[in-house]
Amino acid sequence: MLRQDFDSLTPSRDFSRRDFVRTSVGAGFAAAVLPVTAQTVIKTDSAGLVAGEVMIPVGDFKLPAYCAAPAGKADAPVVLVVSEIFGVHEHIADVARRLARQGYFAVAPELFVRQGDAGAYGEIAKLISEVINKVPDAQVMGDLDASVAWARGQGADASRLGITGFCWGGRISWLYAAHNPAVKAGVAWYGRLEGPTSALNPAHPVDRVAQLNAPVLGLYGGQDSGIPLASVERMKAALAAGSAAARQSDIVVYPDAPHAFHADYRPSYRQDAAADGWKRCLAWFKARGVV
Repeated sequence: MLRQDFDSLTPSRDFSRRDFVRTSVGAGFAAAVLPVTAQTVIKTDSAGLVAGEVMIPVGDFKLPAYCAAPAGKADAPVVLVVSEIFGVHEHIADVARRLARQGYFAVAPELFVRQGDAGAYGEIAKLISEVINKVPDAQVMGDLDASVAWARGQGADASRLGITGFCWGGRISWLYAAHNPAVKAGVAWYGRLEGPTSALNPAHPVDRVAQLNAPVLGLYGGQDSGIPLASVERMKAALAAGSAAARQSDIVVYPDAPHAFHADYRPSYRQDAAADGWKRCLAWFKARGVV
């Protein structure tokens, strides 16, 4: 059974998903993506779930996160959900609820909070330069470790651990699968694979294939202008020469899909690719013991 301190979290609120700037973790949308596309959004309610905002201890720091889990289910497997650059808004919370409906204890930590409020920026370029580019990978790995430890303390089964993430979070999903030996499977949605390094970002997924602890499924768009197919092909070649888990990894490319094809609140959404990717995501977890 879930611990009482999770049962008493801030309840999930039923906001309209159009033109609403988020005011708390998992609510509304970042200013940089407004107005959202009302016609295509998917809405997953929280009936039968324990869902809402929580605070996760990371040393003396309290990390906000959105969590969703099936009510009354003991020992649910854990899936970390890593957001895009826009933070943990309503779409990411909805993904967590979708996973909870599949029996998972889903945790989506707000990984930018020390550097700034990703939801408050109306310009993507300024958001990237003033917040995202200041987030150290080491900090993110530590926050995800703390999220796993917190989930374990709530009664979830962290020995069945998966991770999935989108865009910025897709890159992090690859890196975390190389960081934490406890990860059983990862699913990375259109996450950057290579690029310049720095003190804050010392390596990219293509550099970590030898350290992968768990197989990762990469889901990419053939029309993604930010992640060219040449980059995807270099990653495939690196995986083939990497660790055992790397060789068990796979990358699926949807030829006609752009970047962010899973983001049902944006014009980039492609229903067929998103639905197929979601089915593959769930099957990938189940086939590798995250079930």
